[in-house]
Amino acid sequence: MSEGLFENVYNPDVLSCLANLSSDEVFTPPSIANAMLDMLPQELFSNPDTKILDPACKSGVFLREAAKRLDKGLESQIPDREQRMDHIFKKQLFGIAITELTSLISRRSVYCSAYPNSKYSVARFDDEHADGNIRFKRIDHLWKDGKCSWCGAAQTQYDRSADNETHAYEFIHCNPEELYGMKFDVIISNPPYQLSDGSGGQGSSATPIYQKFVLQAKKLNPRFLSMIIPSRWFVGGKGLDEFRDVMLNDKHITHLVDFQNSSDCFSGVSIKGGVCYFLRERDKEQKCHIVSIRANQSEESDRYLLEDNCDVFIRWEKAVDIFRKVSACKEKTFDSIVSTRKPFGLSSTFSKFSKSEFDGSIKIYANKSIGYVDSKEITQNISAISKYKVYISFAYGAGEDFPHQIVNKPFFGDRNTCCTETYLVIGPFDSSNATNNVLSYIKTKFFRFMVLLRKSTQNATAKVYASVPMQDFSKPWTDEELSAKYNLTQEEIDFIESMIKPMELGGDDNG
Repeated sequence: MSEGLFENVYNPDVLSCLANLSSDEVFTPPSIANAMLDMLPQELFSNPDTKILDPACKSGVFLREAAKRLDKGLESQIPDREQRMDHIFKKQLFGIAITELTSLISRRSVYCSAYPNSKYSVARFDDEHADGNIRFKRIDHLWKDGKCSWCGAAQTQYDRSADNETHAYEFIHCNPEELYGMKFDVIISNPPYQLSDGSGGQGSSATPIYQKFVLQAKKLNPRFLSMIIPSRWFVGGKGLDEFRDVMLNDKHITHLVDFQNSSDCFSGVSIKGGVCYFLRERDKEQKCHIVSIRANQSEESDRYLLEDNCDVFIRWEKAVDIFRKVSACKEKTFDSIVSTRKPFGLSSTFSKFSKSEFDGSIKIYANKSIGYVDSKEITQNISAISKYKVYISFAYGAGEDFPHQIVNKPFFGDRNTCCTETYLVIGPFDSSNATNNVLSYIKTKFFRFMVLLRKSTQNATAKVYASVPMQDFSKPWTDEELSAKYNLTQEEIDFIESMIKPMELGGDDNG
C-alpha cells in the first residue's frame, strides 16, 4: 500500500465540492468534520480498541478523517500499514448511510471503493460483507393516521414504491442497540434535518428529525457524542420543546460551537436560525465552552446552557448580561398581552369579505388586503373588536445578517376592526393613547432585541415575546429611557445597536 494513499487519492478533495451543494441533507465540509474531531481527546486515535459510529453517513467524511487520525495514531502499535488499515476499517469505523446513493459515496470516500470486496479497496472485505462496515438497509415507515410513528413523516409524501428512497432512516426506525451489538466510544454525525409532514411546505412547516438522531444516539450511551444540527432547538418550536429542555439541562455537554449564519459553516446553504455542533462527554459534568460565530467574528465563554429564569438558550454572552439585568426586575412579560394564532378565529386563507363597507360590517386586515366582514364570521375574542389594539405580522423573514428589524412593523388597530391569522393582536386597550405608547415601545431597539433572544425563524408566536418586560403604557418609551431603567452599559447599548435596525412606523395596512 502506498504511503501517500490518502494524500494521492483525495486530491483534489471531492468532499469539499459536495459540501457546497444546497440540500435539506447537507454534506459536511472536511474542515468542519475535523473541527468536530478536534474536540475529542486525541488519545482516542492511539487506541486500537476505539470504536466510532456515524449513524447518518452522507459523504463518509467523518469516518474518512477519523481513519487518517487512527492511521497516524496507531503507527507505533501496528507498524505494518496494510495490517493497520485493515484493523482500522474492519474493527474501528462503522457507518449507517441515509440513502443507497450516500452509501456508495461514503464507501468510496472511506474504502476507495463503492464495494470494499473489490481489489481496489484499501481494506479487503469478503463477499459476504461487500458493504464493509458502512451499511444501508431500506426501511419502511410505520404508518398510523397518515404519519410515521417513528419519525412523523407524512404518508402522502413518503409512502413510495420499491424503486424510490423512503427516507425512513434506519437509525431512528429501530432499537439502536440491535444495529451492531457493540458499544461505541464515539458517535459523530451530521444527521438529516427535516421531513415534510404534509402540512404545506418545507422550512419551518416541515417536521424536524435531527433531534431524533441525537436522542437515539444518547440511548447507546457513548463516551463522546458530537453532532452538527440546526440551532433552532435553542428556543424550541415545532417538535423541539422537549428536546430543548433535555439539551439545556444536560451538563454533560461540554462544547458548543454556534454559527448564527449557516453559510459561515455550509457555504451557500441557508438554514434559518443557523447551525451548531456540540460535544457531549458521558463522564464529565461542567460548564459548557461556548463559541459563538457571527460574520467571521467569534466570542467564547464558559457557562451553563440554561440561564436562571430563562427556558431558552441565549446564544450571545453580552445578551446574557442584558437578560440578567432585565429579569432581575421581576416584571410581567409582554407575551401576556399577545394573542394566540387566529386571534379572531379566521385563517390566513379567509376570503369572505367585501372591499366595500356595508351596514354592520367590521374592518378586517387580511394578507396585504383590507376589507369588511360580517360580524357573524368572527368566532372568538369578540370583546376585543370594540377596543383599540396593535396588529403585528405573525411571520417576518428577518434575514440572516445583522443588524435587522426582527419583527415586521406593527400598526395601530382602531375600534371595530379585526384580522386574519396573518397577524397577531397585542392588547386590547381602552384608549388610543395607550395603544400608541405600545407602538413606541415596539419601535425601540431594546424591545426587538429582547424578542430576538427567543426568535430563530420567521414565525413569531406569542412566546417570542416572553423575555420582553412589560412597561407602564401611560407614557411613550425611548431606547434612552429603557437603557437607563435597566442600567445598561455603553458596551451593552452598542451591542444592541449592532444587532437591531431602526424602525419607522407608519400606515395601517402593514403592506
